[in-house]
Amino acid sequence: MTDLSRRSFVSLAAMASAAVPLLGTPSLATADSVSKAQPQSKILINYNENPLGPSPKALEAMQQGVGLSGRYHFESQTRLIELFAQQHKIPSDHVHAFCGSSEPLQYAVMAFTGTRSLVVANPSYEAAMVAARAKGAPVHEVPLDVDHAHDIPAMLAADSQAGLIYICNPNNPTGTVTSRQRIEFALANKPKGSILMIDEAYIHLSNEPSCLDLAVEHDEVIVLHTFSKLYGMAGARLGLAVGKPALLAKLEVFGGENAIPVSAMLGGIASLEDRQLVPERRRLNAQVRDETLAWLRKQGFSCTASQSNCFMVDTGHPGQQVIAALAKRNVVIGRTWPAWPTWVRVSVGTEEDMRIFREAFIAVLKDPAALAHYSPLETRGGQMQRLA
Repeated sequence: MTDLSRRSFVSLAAMASAAVPLLGTPSLATADSVSKAQPQSKILINYNENPLGPSPKALEAMQQGVGLSGRYHFESQTRLIELFAQQHKIPSDHVHAFCGSSEPLQYAVMAFTGTRSLVVANPSYEAAMVAARAKGAPVHEVPLDVDHAHDIPAMLAADSQAGLIYICNPNNPTGTVTSRQRIEFALANKPKGSILMIDEAYIHLSNEPSCLDLAVEHDEVIVLHTFSKLYGMAGARLGLAVGKPALLAKLEVFGGENAIPVSAMLGGIASLEDRQLVPERRRLNAQVRDETLAWLRKQGFSCTASQSNCFMVDTGHPGQQVIAALAKRNVVIGRTWPAWPTWVRVSVGTEEDMRIFREAFIAVLKDPAALAHYSPLETRGGQMQRLA
């Protein structure tokens, strides 16, 4: 099977996303009570989803949106964009809405690569690389530096005629950040005509400042945001791209003028209006993540210095076998990357999810001989998957 992410496969198949209303997801206020009443058979900490789902206010707005779904609601899309722009003090014509942030990412690959190349970090989120290879564009993969951040000088040196330089910050799968200073260096020293794309899907979970201002001030910068991660709306498919209007217009050619599902837009608006949501969820995620990382390091495992809702841990064994052994214990974690075959990605779940993960993880690795009995399969719902 080709090494595609779930979102990459769907988006490349049609180059357009279809959003499905998210129903019945436990909210921040009710997650514990729902999980106790309806225990799930598997611990799903593999796709970097937020286990809390949409906030209570967003969930209410999204449910109202179901009843409005018989018509287009462009006014809601305008309201979403204007609210986001107002909160970040940027012009609203520099913001476009899409069905998720992978959509504009892959449109950018289509627009800015071909004879010119794509430059990406390795390991990092692969949707851009998959799209470039499907188009036949050259791809340069640059290893992360010793701190597991993007090696900006090496990325700039990879191709003097690069068409698109992609920086995922914080990075997926490592959760590590690349400093604002390094990103500004990339902007100042990138090849002329190259587009610098900064994917901030996980920025709300970190302590790093956003680079939205760079996209407003410079002609060759695009910054991506999404409601899939901290806001808990992964299944609703809502994302934003920020850049100069003329630059964003080059993405629209590939389908960016499609209407966004009204439930997603209303959920996004409600999420932005809840000004306590980001700091509270960032705090909760950091608490559970840091406790888990501290425990793993105490057990002697190397982990990435994550500021996100995922991290990587070096198991010291073939990662695919560890994944399969954990799946047998109903703990479903993320995958490996070819460059780091013994490292596995783990998403941050609830406190109870991570307690169960820790117990299963140490039980599996206490008996490494048993790992050989497991085939390197990644499963969810009984089907083999490639994870985002």
